[in-house]
Amino acid sequence: MLCLDISAQHRQIHEFMQVFVYRSSRKEGAYVYLPKQDDFEAIPEAIRARLGRLTFALEFELTPDRRLATQDAAVVLANIAERGFHLQMPPAIDLDPMTEDWGTDA
Repeated sequence: MLCLDISAQHRQIHEFMQVFVYRSSRKEGAYVYLPKQDDFEAIPEAIRARLGRLTFALEFELTPDRRLATQDAAVVLANIAERGFHLQMPPAIDLDPMTEDWGTDA
């Protein structure tokens, strides 16, 4: 069960939520976190179309202090509470022109 304490400054999340994570078939590194298994109704159609088929990846108990690889657990919980889902996109790749071979050398 998720409990939000809304203050003027920020939201505090006190409990946990069982989350279901799905991998995008079209966008490598994109994942959707849902509060209910196979319940894609909260995801807008435009986003669902861009992600393609969503394949179940894992289920776990998410708490605000749980360490996630690339996401802030409190943000994930807040997005699920507010929107019904959390979308994790792959990190942006910074190309350094000094270290990459751009094919411009003769």
